[in-house]
Amino acid sequence: MEAIATNRKAFAEYEILEKYEAGLALRGSEVKSLRQGNANLRDSFAILRGSEIFLLNCHISPYAQAGPLNHEPTRSRKVLLHRDQIRRLIGKITQKGLTLVPLRLYFNARNLVKVELALAKGKTHADRRDDIRKRDVKREIARAVKRRNR
Repeated sequence: MEAIATNRKAFAEYEILEKYEAGLALRGSEVKSLRQGNANLRDSFAILRGSEIFLLNCHISPYAQAGPLNHEPTRSRKVLLHRDQIRRLIGKITQKGLTLVPLRLYFNARNLVKVELALAKGKTHADRRDDIRKRDVKREIARAVKRRNR
C-alpha cells in the first residue's frame, strides 16, 4: 500500500493515541487526481457534524482533463466509518483535548482510497522538547555503537 500523501507534521504536533482506517466519499475527478499523487494533508483535520465525520482542509488538486465538471480542491469530504466506530469516537472527541487528525491517504489492496485517521492529543512545548532530547540521545547511542563496531 503506497501512500498518496502523508501528514508528517501530525507526528510532531500530536501524541497519537489510536489509529483508524476509513474510506472517503470522493468524486471521480478526485480519485483520478489522487492516482496522479496530487494531494496534501497539511493542516487538515476531521470534525464531527451531527453523527457524521468530515475531513476538512484536505487539498486534492483539480484533475486537468475533467474540464467544467471538476471538483473544489479543499471541499469537506465525508469519512466512511462503521456506526459503532463513530459512536466510540464521539465519546472520545468530546473529552478535553482530543482531536481527529489524518495521517496518510493511500490506495488499499482493492484499489479503494483510504485515509488513516488518528485520535490524537496535542503536545505541549515541553513534550516537544522531550522528543527532541530523546531523538538526540538515540542518535548519540547509534554513533557510539557504530564507532565501536569499526
